[in-house]
Amino acid sequence: MERWPWPSGGAWLLVAARALLQLLRSDLRLGRPLLAALALLAALDWLCQRLLPPPAALVVLAAAGWIALSRLARPPRLPVATRAVLITGCDTGFGKETAKKLDAMGFTVLATVLDLDSPGALELRACCSPRLKLLELDLTKPEDISRVLEFTKAHTTGTGLWGLVNNAGLNSVVADVELSPVATFRNCMEVNFFGALELTKGLLPLLRHSRGRIVTIGSPAGDMPYPCLAAYGTSKAAVALLMDTFGCELLPWGIKVSIIQPGCFKTESVTNVNLWEKRKQLLLANLPGELLQAYGEDYIEHLHGQFLHSLSMAVPDLSPVVDAIIDALLAAQPRRRYYPGRGLMLMYFIHHYLPESLRRRFLQNFFISHPLPRALRSGQPGPAPA
Repeated sequence: MERWPWPSGGAWLLVAARALLQLLRSDLRLGRPLLAALALLAALDWLCQRLLPPPAALVVLAAAGWIALSRLARPPRLPVATRAVLITGCDTGFGKETAKKLDAMGFTVLATVLDLDSPGALELRACCSPRLKLLELDLTKPEDISRVLEFTKAHTTGTGLWGLVNNAGLNSVVADVELSPVATFRNCMEVNFFGALELTKGLLPLLRHSRGRIVTIGSPAGDMPYPCLAAYGTSKAAVALLMDTFGCELLPWGIKVSIIQPGCFKTESVTNVNLWEKRKQLLLANLPGELLQAYGEDYIEHLHGQFLHSLSMAVPDLSPVVDAIIDALLAAQPRRRYYPGRGLMLMYFIHHYLPESLRRRFLQNFFISHPLPRALRSGQPGPAPA
């Protein structure tokens, strides 16, 4: 079969000039992602030369290049101006760091904390401008939510409320569903779902007026069956579906809704070993005797040890999550989902495309691998891998 000649040097010069113009207009982040994309495009070019006729090859290369550049380009940002944003859960972690960054950018920040005298609240008072206002908010208390709503309405009459960041979250148990008290499921739902629902609904009149943004911190545990995180994961799955519904219903009002699905980051609340030890002891103290006999105390100790080991590998740099929140607030066309964190794309690929047995094995090896419960062992003195 006669092959068509590949484009001449003049044609390639035209293609290269257009690509360079696209690079300049795209304001690409120079780094490993860009270098990897260029390497993949070069490999694709080599394959196209050998497998496709020139017209089809040019179409494939143009499409691949456009997709790669659009994914890597910094989207256009809206000006900060006098925009006001309310952020929940600013005592620690993502909320505290986001409040500091937005304040430094010139936002008017309303930061809610559980305790106005907590170390995080004191840090925000010390390092932020007078524009930042601290509000006490427990999402399980309707009177707290009402007070925050009234304060927000009164203090954003001049600027309007541009954004709401639903960051506050709760996870109080790491255990199998059968071992987790039903109250822990209710507690997680009260904070992670119902609290976010009530606050968001209360602020919608302000957000509709400003055609603003709603940003919610979700979790991959709401998309995948992470071992021992059922109470937390089900509440995050519920709030993600809620925000997807908001995203569809509020589109005519110009409100854009985004969900951040972060990987494992080293926040103060997550890596507080003493707090997790107390929660484990509380679980053991309140476990029915029959369940404790069937599973064994060493079973729970094993789960607890593996959970702490997974936390030891958490990423200390919180900036990827903070940057995702800022992009969701200011990008002209924000994404519906953000996935900051190491290895998340691999995890989602495995979850969506590999067989169920491999998905389960991957999560167990990555996070928590269950031992055999005591009642299923055959005279073994300690927990054996399942």
